[in-house]
Amino acid sequence: MTRLLRPASLLSALLFASTTSANCECGYTVNGTLYTDLTESDFLHLKDVNQSGWSPQDYTVPADKARGPYGKNASPKQIVFNPLKSQYDWAGDGIKGGDAGVQLFVGGGVPEDGLIPIAEMTTNRTDILYGSFRTGLKLTGTPGTCGAFFWYLDDAHEIDMEFLSSQFNASSHPVNLVLQSEDSVAAGFNAGKTDGFSVHQLPFDPSGGFHEYRFDWFQDRVDFYADGVLLTTLSGAGVPDSPGHLMLSHWSNGDPMWSGGPPEKDAVMTVNYVKGYFNSSDTKRQDDWRNRCKDVNAPNATCEVPEITEAPQGNASANTFFFSQQQNMTVNQTVLGDNPNTVESGAWSIRWSTQAFSTTLLLLSCVLFMEWWS
Repeated sequence: MTRLLRPASLLSALLFASTTSANCECGYTVNGTLYTDLTESDFLHLKDVNQSGWSPQDYTVPADKARGPYGKNASPKQIVFNPLKSQYDWAGDGIKGGDAGVQLFVGGGVPEDGLIPIAEMTTNRTDILYGSFRTGLKLTGTPGTCGAFFWYLDDAHEIDMEFLSSQFNASSHPVNLVLQSEDSVAAGFNAGKTDGFSVHQLPFDPSGGFHEYRFDWFQDRVDFYADGVLLTTLSGAGVPDSPGHLMLSHWSNGDPMWSGGPPEKDAVMTVNYVKGYFNSSDTKRQDDWRNRCKDVNAPNATCEVPEITEAPQGNASANTFFFSQQQNMTVNQTVLGDNPNTVESGAWSIRWSTQAFSTTLLLLSCVLFMEWWS
């Protein structure tokens, strides 16, 4: 009689098979470029910063160092998590009223202490080295602020998408695309005097609804997009080559040549998601990738990142694709969201898909029956 595997032995084999057959084990592709890691934050459904994988900034910069007539006071109080009322919705008012998502406020009026209240958040991960990064933003229509989505190492190594609300009017809706570099620092922090600066007029009002803003960072260039359409490419010595982190910022220092302000009333920038597909500079993360990626050409070993085709501001279009909300995804990735299929708090998630778990239980039941029958 054929000897059957004991249930415990077969269960171990099944567990091993289930954890090595997930999708995207070798990474994520954007226009043919492979990235090993992801981070995804669904701010439409997150209830507080502890679930988000981001840290609110808390600091004060006096006017003389803020490079404007006013200083800046970054405070967690200026950041409000305002998720949708239902986890099944993707658009509408948040539980606190107004646009759903995480809200970054700049305080209105002339500050008595000379410090304008501002909001800033940064990812907990600081190992981000090249990749594709996108966010769903609705900018303020109140003049006197700068809203920004950017990658940052230090003041001489930055990739910025910046929106100056004082520049918005009926016929002009520009986005400022910036590579802060050692050259721009030498020019008095004026990237406009370098080749790392471009102003691009958008065909829509950034304060009129949510749109996706994106930059793809390569070794030799940075490509900038809005709603999936390429805006421009910046290259040259200003392209960073060291790891850093992502940031969201909404600020003002009263500089009439940049942010303007302070705004006459409280101004809000709302974020409904941030997604990043990138390579890690962390040797542990690199080892993890080599251990899980056995064959980059195997079926489903790599996953193409879907591109949006319209602005994410309706209940259908705002339901953008998250790998972290799909089943049977690879283990050991950063998953950020308040969703039954995700792991919160920015932990390296060891994911077990519902499909794989159900299949394993079914097979194990069959094995136990066969063992009993024999």
